[in-house]
Amino acid sequence: MHTQTNDARPRAALIKRNTLRLGYWTLAWVLSMAVAAFGPKFIWDFHTLPTFTAILINLGIGVGMILANKQHLQGLDELQQKIQLEAMALSLGVGLVGGLGYSLLDTTKLISSDAEISHLVILMSLTYLGGVIAGNRRYK
Repeated sequence: MHTQTNDARPRAALIKRNTLRLGYWTLAWVLSMAVAAFGPKFIWDFHTLPTFTAILINLGIGVGMILANKQHLQGLDELQQKIQLEAMALSLGVGLVGGLGYSLLDTTKLISSDAEISHLVILMSLTYLGGVIAGNRRYK
């Protein structure tokens, strides 16, 4: 029993550290996305070099965020990995099917507004969140 407690503490510390690292990378990515999206209009008057640089930085930070997410997932126990995998699969499926359907509604003029990527991001995020919540409830 004592060995399990000692094993649990380092694992919990690893999960906490990986979660914080993922949070920092995600925050950096969101901030760099805001700079890349709004900088051209509000800061540097659509000049090409700063816009291109901001987008490259955003992509680089995005790669860091993806790697931090991978590391976070690898540090989880098998049940949490399963829950995350199922939630991600659901989010990918809903995003792909829903996003392409949404795009078809736009291109065939069945909706009057343009299909916006932000709507797809919101749909996928809410689906992922719902999948994680449902998975945690299912496996308790």
